[in-house]
Amino acid sequence: MARIKVKDLLLRTYIGFNPDELVNKQDVIINFEIETEISKKAMEADEPVDILDYKTITKRVIKLVQEGRFKLLEVLTQKILDLIMEDEKVKWARVEVDKPHALRFAKSVSLSMESSR
Repeated sequence: MARIKVKDLLLRTYIGFNPDELVNKQDVIINFEIETEISKKAMEADEPVDILDYKTITKRVIKLVQEGRFKLLEVLTQKILDLIMEDEKVKWARVEVDKPHALRFAKSVSLSMESSR
């Protein structure tokens, strides 16, 4: 079993339900981890044979976040997790989304969710 980590993916999206949040994009920072099997064939050949394509998954996350509108951090986090879990090669995933400066005096607020099959 291998664990792939994508760290500090900085994107902008509509997140929140306050009047200014509905019209202005804000930064979110996304971290996710994926557990997957790496086949012996891929390891021996040093070729991308039957492996999880984390680049494609990351591009799909970027599209989802940048093109979406979300009132709740919980909904954004769940949608990212659902998207990652669509790939059958994913055995377990954990997603954490930070919303910087969401609270006065706090660096950020984050929410994490995980799923497994």
